[in-house]
Amino acid sequence: MNTTSENNKRIAKNTLLLYVRMLLLMAVTLYISRVVLGALGVEDYGIYNVVGGVVAMFSVLSGSLSAAISRFITFELGKGDGEGLKKTFSASVTIQLALSLCLVVLIETLGVWFLNSKMVIPPGRLPAANWVLQLSVVTFVVGLVSVPYNAAIIAHERMSAFAYISLFEAMGKLAIAFLITVSPMDRLVFYSILMCVVAVSVRLLYGVYCKKHFVECRYRFHWDKSLLGRIFGFAGWNFIGASSAVLRDQGANIVINLFAGPAVNAARGIAFQVNAAITGFVNNFMTALNPQITKSYASGDREYMMELVFQGARLSFYMLLLLSLPVLVNTHYILALWLKIVPGHTVLFVQLVLVFALGESISNPLVTAMLATGNIRNYQIVVGGLQMMNLPISYILLRMGCIPETVMVVAVCISQCCLAARLFMLRGMIGLSARKYIRQVYANVIAVSAVAAFVPAILSMRLGETFLSFCLTTFVALCCTSASIYFVGCSKQERCFVRDKARKLMHKIKR
Repeated sequence: MNTTSENNKRIAKNTLLLYVRMLLLMAVTLYISRVVLGALGVEDYGIYNVVGGVVAMFSVLSGSLSAAISRFITFELGKGDGEGLKKTFSASVTIQLALSLCLVVLIETLGVWFLNSKMVIPPGRLPAANWVLQLSVVTFVVGLVSVPYNAAIIAHERMSAFAYISLFEAMGKLAIAFLITVSPMDRLVFYSILMCVVAVSVRLLYGVYCKKHFVECRYRFHWDKSLLGRIFGFAGWNFIGASSAVLRDQGANIVINLFAGPAVNAARGIAFQVNAAITGFVNNFMTALNPQITKSYASGDREYMMELVFQGARLSFYMLLLLSLPVLVNTHYILALWLKIVPGHTVLFVQLVLVFALGESISNPLVTAMLATGNIRNYQIVVGGLQMMNLPISYILLRMGCIPETVMVVAVCISQCCLAARLFMLRGMIGLSARKYIRQVYANVIAVSAVAAFVPAILSMRLGETFLSFCLTTFVALCCTSASIYFVGCSKQERCFVRDKARKLMHKIKR
C-alpha cells in the first residue's frame, strides 16, 4: 500500500513538473505561431509544414524502434537489472546510429525526388523548400540519436529535466520570433535554420544531462545478438502501428497538398498547433504515468496496472475536455484573436482535430499496457491494419471531390474502430475486461461530455462573437465541465477524496 501511495505521489509530482514545462512551451508556441504566420505568409507557412511532413513520413522506420527502445529500457529498470540496463542502452544507441545513416540515404534520394517532382510547390519557392527539407533532415537525425537518452529520463521518472531544459527551449523559440522579422535572407530558409539550431541545442542538453546522472548512459559499442534480436523483433511488429500513425497524419497532409495546395496545409498546420498546445497537458500526464504501467507489469503487479489503465484513461479525457470545450465553442473568435489572419478551412480543422484527440485520449493507456507485454504481433496486425485505412480512404474521398476536412472525419471514425479492436485484443493479452472498460470509461466519458457541452453549445449559438460572449461561454464551459466531471464522472469514493483534498487545501490557505 505504501509503495502504491509513493508511486501515485511520484506520478502527481512528475505530472506537475511537466505541466509547468507545457505551460511555458504552449505560451511560446502560440505566440511564435502568430508571429511566424505573419512573417512568412500563409503560403510559406504551409510549405514549411508540408515539407517537414515529407521527413516525418520517413520516421515510420524509426518510430517503431523508438517505442521498442523506450519499452526495453523501462522494463529493465522495472526488473532492477542494472547490467541489463547498460547493455540495452548501448545497443539502442548503436541501432539508432545505423538507422540514421539509412534514413539520410532514403531522404536524400526518395525524399528529394518526391519534393521536386510530385508536391505542389510554387516554382519560385522550390529552392527554399529544398533548404527546409535539408534542415529538417538534420533536426530529425539528431532527435533520432537522442531517443535512448530521452527514454532513460522518462524511465527514471526525472521529469524535472524536461522542465528545466524547456526553459532554454522556450527562450530560443522566443528569440526566433523576434529574429525572423529582421531576417537578413529568405525568411522561410532563415526560420528553418533557427529552428534547427534550437532543436540540436536542446537535444545536446538532454544528452549531457543523461551522461551526468545515469550510469547506464555511457555509450560503449555492444553487440548482443540475442538482445538486438528481441528489440528488432518487437520493433518489427510495432512497425505496423508506427507506420499507420505516420501515414494517417503526414500522409493525409501530403494528400491534402496534392488536391488543395499549400494554403490548406497551413490551415491544417494551425489546427495541429492548437491541438499540440491543448493535448500537451494530457501527454504530460501520460508521460508521467507510462513508466508506472510498464514497471507494474514487469514486477507482476497486474492489479495496480489495471487500476492505472482505467483511471489514466478517464483522467486523460477529463483534462482534455476541460481545456478543449472552451475552444470548441469559441473556435473562430479564438483564431481571429490569435492569428488576425485565419486561413480558410482552419475552424473546422481545429474542431475535428480536437474531437479526434478526445477519442484517442482514452486509448493511450491501453497502448502502453499492450507495449509492456512485448507480445504485440497480433495486436499490431489488427489495430495497425485498421489505422492504415486512413490514407486510401482519405485519398479516394478527396478524389471524389470531398472537402479537405474529410480526412479528419475519416480519422475520427477509424479511431473508434481501433478502440473496439484494442479492447478485444487486450482481453486475451492482459485479461482486460472490455465490458468493465466500456462501463467505467467509455460510457462514463460520453455522459460527462454530453452534460458538459449542453449549456455552452446553446450559449455559443445564441450569442455573437464578442469579447464579452467569449468570456461568458468560456467561464460557463469550464464550470459545466468541472461540475459534470465531479457529479457524473466521479464515483462516490472519488468525490469524497476530492472533498477531503479541497478541505485540506482550504485549511492550509487559511493558516
